[in-house]
Amino acid sequence: MADEQYRLLPIANVVRIMKHILPPSAKISKEAKQTMQECVTEFISFVTSEASDKCHKENRKTLNGDDICWALTALGFDNYAEATVRYLHKYREAEREKASSQNKATSSQDKDDEESSEDNSRQPAHQQTDYEAPSPVLEFRVHI
Repeated sequence: MADEQYRLLPIANVVRIMKHILPPSAKISKEAKQTMQECVTEFISFVTSEASDKCHKENRKTLNGDDICWALTALGFDNYAEATVRYLHKYREAEREKASSQNKATSSQDKDDEESSEDNSRQPAHQQTDYEAPSPVLEFRVHI
């Protein structure tokens, strides 16, 4: 049983998703939580395995969002694939916009720093950055 828990998604995450969908007054039995935990873990493993096989055949080590979408379609989950493709497109678009706005802010800050350093050539310039690490991309490392 303990080994099985390590291969399953955290039950708290599964329950959080379940509660988000259900009315606030709904109760979820322990058996329902565990059953859903096993099902979603198996589903993710099934889809990931199919995508991994594709990557292996193409001699690639990195599984990406497009591979997941392909696997969903190949396994007959067309509705999920369509929704995932839409999400992936929006995610990538948001990441491009975020990177673009960060680049604009950085170039504007650099210009301000240059002007400021000309005025204060005897004092060291202190550059303050508001760098945020980029959000994780839908990629998984597959060891072949």
